[in-house]
Amino acid sequence: MERGISRALVILGALLTLGLGGSAFILGGKFRTIGDNTQKIVVKGLAEKPIEADVAEWSVGIWLIGSDFGATLNALRQAKPELEAFLEQHGFAASAREEGGEQVKPNMVGEYAGNHYRQVQQGYIGTQNIRVRSDDLQKIVTAHKEIIQLAAEGKPVVYDSPDYLVRDLEAIKMSLIGAATENARQRAEEFAKVGKVKVGAMRSASQGAFYILPAHSDAGSDDYGGTYDKTTIAKKARVVVTIEYGID
Repeated sequence: MERGISRALVILGALLTLGLGGSAFILGGKFRTIGDNTQKIVVKGLAEKPIEADVAEWSVGIWLIGSDFGATLNALRQAKPELEAFLEQHGFAASAREEGGEQVKPNMVGEYAGNHYRQVQQGYIGTQNIRVRSDDLQKIVTAHKEIIQLAAEGKPVVYDSPDYLVRDLEAIKMSLIGAATENARQRAEEFAKVGKVKVGAMRSASQGAFYILPAHSDAGSDDYGGTYDKTTIAKKARVVVTIEYGID
């Protein structure tokens, strides 16, 4: 048995030297000896599939500066109907919108007085945020492109990029774990075939990183953590698992 193990290790070393193991993520495995010369192999399995966002959230709002508290609050309330009309025009009824509260606070700016820097108040800032949520992603895409026209007309609107989200991430993850585990088994058997040994029973398994990536991204091969891309509609989900098998 020891001679067979030594031969397997020599072959494995040769493969790594040739570059077949240049990335642990390509074959993702290695032999180890533990305890009383018991052999095991630890491999990583990968599975991924294309998915699409099925809901979008978008934050828009009003931002302006007034001379005093009352004037700022009044200007804020006068600007709101035009933003609401824009959202209605693009198909976002009141039920699809969540309004934040009105906020008016001192507008503090920095200035130098001689060699001293200080904060001084120059009027007030008025803000109100509206969060839009919709299953119709194209409505969000269109409104995001067109709200710039309001800003170009001098309207006091602000807006973020939309978040394109996937509702049932847990179900997606679970659907990939089985495929990643099978992938790990295939990698283990490839290593074992080269080393002329046989893969035994699974001893332990752990899930590593879970990624939601842009559809054409190659990022996301770390063992831990993960990424949740919210900038694209077309995405891909990726799961990495680490499996330990005995070697017979």
